[in-house]
Amino acid sequence: MNAETRSKQKRLGRGLSALIGEVEGVDVAPAGSTKPAAATNEIEISTIRPNPAQPRRTFSEPELDELAHSVKQRGVLQPILVRPDPDAPGQYQIVAGERRWRASQRAGLKTIPAVVRDADELELLEVGIIENVQRSDLNPIEEAEAYGALMKRFGRTQESLAESVGKSRVHISNTIRLLNLPETAREHLRHGRISAGHARAALGAPEPGPIVDMIVKKGLNVRDAEALAKRMRDGGSLETIARKVNEAEKDVDTAALESDLARTLGLDVDIRHGAKGGELRVKYRDLEQLDELCRKLTAKRT
Repeated sequence: MNAETRSKQKRLGRGLSALIGEVEGVDVAPAGSTKPAAATNEIEISTIRPNPAQPRRTFSEPELDELAHSVKQRGVLQPILVRPDPDAPGQYQIVAGERRWRASQRAGLKTIPAVVRDADELELLEVGIIENVQRSDLNPIEEAEAYGALMKRFGRTQESLAESVGKSRVHISNTIRLLNLPETAREHLRHGRISAGHARAALGAPEPGPIVDMIVKKGLNVRDAEALAKRMRDGGSLETIARKVNEAEKDVDTAALESDLARTLGLDVDIRHGAKGGELRVKYRDLEQLDELCRKLTAKRT
């Protein structure tokens, strides 16, 4: 990366947050007011499309409904930021404010206050990230994917990202690590079934996917997840780890019953029960042990 590119990136990093602040600070009159909207244009909603580089993929339906209700009552109090669509003359792309745009559609508005600015592809992606990160609107995977896109497509470094979005380099590094999760684990994180702490703990295991599945199934906390990852690093099999988790969950009476049956049968016994019943598992090593188990179970008492 040459000095000119680095200089441009630094200017972008310092200027984009200010650009968002400029838009957020514009005084826009509520619907029905005679006060003119300063430094904005009323743009037809039908001519605007979302930012194709928007890092945020999920929007809360209840929150959109709530915002739409507010828009109906008071109008759009802050303009959105758009750029001319490079592929469609007379059309616009959202740079920042997609949530307000979506809510305005739900509210039945035909136009929306907007500030028009020229922005290149890097600015388009970076503004979208900064806007969402500063509001904590991104889930951890969306944030990680956004950082990854900036690094892959535009050659950004972790240091320059940290400066741009106002996060520490350690935070950037830890977030990007989440991209090493398998897709099924990413989906759990994307939908809030696990936290970023759970995910980082699972990444400490040779196979994070099964660890994440167990976290979701058992409702384990982060400390439990770290312990599971350590057991796997130490050479423990997933089956052994799962058994230990089950044992830790069992009450004293169940554990005592397992112990009594194991002593009587001379085999490992696992009792699993829930609200709708359960199952009894007896583990044998070979056919000889199976024969002996059958003999004990079918023997008539004298």
